[in-house]
Amino acid sequence: MNTAFAASTTLNADLTQRCVIHSPSLDWVDSPASGVSRRLLERDGGEVARATSIVRYAPGSAFAAHTHGGGEEILVLEGTLHDEHGVYGPGSYIKNPVGTAHAPFSPEGCTLFVKLRHLDARDDERVVIDTRRSAWHQGMVDGLQVLPLGTFESQNTALVRWAPQTFFNPHRHWGGEEILVLEGVFSDEHGDYPAGSWLRSPHMSQHQPFSREGCLILVKTGHLV
Repeated sequence: MNTAFAASTTLNADLTQRCVIHSPSLDWVDSPASGVSRRLLERDGGEVARATSIVRYAPGSAFAAHTHGGGEEILVLEGTLHDEHGVYGPGSYIKNPVGTAHAPFSPEGCTLFVKLRHLDARDDERVVIDTRRSAWHQGMVDGLQVLPLGTFESQNTALVRWAPQTFFNPHRHWGGEEILVLEGVFSDEHGDYPAGSWLRSPHMSQHQPFSREGCLILVKTGHLV
């Protein structure tokens, strides 16, 4: 289902509030570009906005050239994204710093997780990582593997793989934490979160996460202050 995109949208914009969304249950919202639609997770502004979205390119669609006023992070979930800088297959992570520009398109079609206008203006390193060919590291407890993607001062983005029956220690999120569940089921004392779930936990919130069946999650921390 497609819905008209509002000129100005405020959605889950209070970063001090916990938020949990099962993204597959959301409607697709048309973007200004034909064939490009979005499931809106959080948004503060109009077409130029701080935003977190699932973005879908139909085969042959393209987005006009644009500049990243507040930076951009992308994880390719399915298909292949192209721009004038390269070709990014499933599992590709791209960080485009503040002030960079591109004109993305997708001949085959693709689905992306996209964060806009969350990066520090001093973080000027462009990063491209093929996560399907990268080395993972042992996590802080048995059963966890971590693949770092982007780091700047207190902000960190990583993939974390949980083996079945892995339990983590209770901890607080300095600077907050954001999670997209990519595979399996992620859990904590507040609930169970299947693939497609997006969670935002505010600065200094606390939980004790675990996964009974195993899961893969994208995690971003330290950016909600």
